Amino acid sequence: MEQEQKNNQFDISQIPEPDDLSVVIDQLMVNPNLSPLNYFNDFTDAGLDSKKGVSGGIEETGIFELEGGTKMMSMTTHAMHHHIINDPQMAAEILVSRAARKMVCQGAKPVAITAMLYHINFSDPNGQFIASGIKQGLENAANVYGLKISDKKIRFDYFGQHGSQAPTVIISLVGAVHCKEKTEVKTMNPGFKNKGNNIFLLGKVADDLGTSDYLEFYHEISDSPLPAFDLKFEASLLEVVSQLIENSLIESAGPVAKGGLFFSLLRAGWLNGLGFDITTAAEVRTDCFLFGESMGRVVVGVDQDKEEEFIDFMYESKIPFFTLGHVTKGEIRIDDESYGFIDKMSEAL
Repeated sequence: MEQEQKNNQFDISQIPEPDDLSVVIDQLMVNPNLSPLNYFNDFTDAGLDSKKGVSGGIEETGIFELEGGTKMMSMTTHAMHHHIINDPQMAAEILVSRAARKMVCQGAKPVAITAMLYHINFSDPNGQFIASGIKQGLENAANVYGLKISDKKIRFDYFGQHGSQAPTVIISLVGAVHCKEKTEVKTMNPGFKNKGNNIFLLGKVADDLGTSDYLEFYHEISDSPLPAFDLKFEASLLEVVSQLIENSLIESAGPVAKGGLFFSLLRAGWLNGLGFDITTAAEVRTDCFLFGESMGRVVVGVDQDKEEEFIDFMYESKIPFFTLGHVTKGEIRIDDESYGFIDKMSEAL
């Protein structure tokens, strides 16, 4: 109840908008959750290039060859810690959706999921409430995405001797990759491919900063509601992304994840040393647009020759989309202001 009251009191209007985006960027770049030099969060991997087919090192992207390359699978693991006590059911749905969004952006189809719930005392009523909510959230997400749940139960561990620990849920998602022939595999990575390609944001923009790294690391506010989220919309968005990949209408796809849109664009640029020139949306706060972590958004790169066909497809899909800008040779520009070059970002750390 105390946690719920704190979240109900959260008011985004009380969060000051930054006067200088470069200050925010510099501070967030040293956040271990977002740093490109974090071994477990390495944005610099070459990844899997769908145009060049399957090559060595693809395991880094989460795509794995089976049976001598005649079959392929995808796997990803995600976790959420203290925020699950805000709304455990929605937290579980968000966690599965994050994993599914990442997997679909790779060109894989999510198939099955398993979960582990840690630091829950099931003998405590609050622990029972969290476990019950997580279970319901997993089942809801599994139904929407057509997933099988391994063991059809949540495994949980509680270690009282370790003292007070935030409840943590970890999920692993396994998917399949369509593979008739090794050279015909339609996979994708978030990396921008060529200077001049157009950049689009698929999904809804929102004045939302809930549980974002920007809110917690820059503003030092840890108690906030879960981010804006709509499970059914997520499923519709992922179906559209799958069709875009299948119809070869996009050259790259990456989920808006940790760090918000700005860091998702950095992830896309780092892979091939390319930058971006974008315009923010006038209807939402600039910090929400760039650093908010609301769900249901994907960044895609589109070849200029495919732009008209892409736009026609998106209009028919009824999924909202936003023209962000274009890929540059390396410079990072936001609303006509330069913020340096992509190759200098990691050097500054």
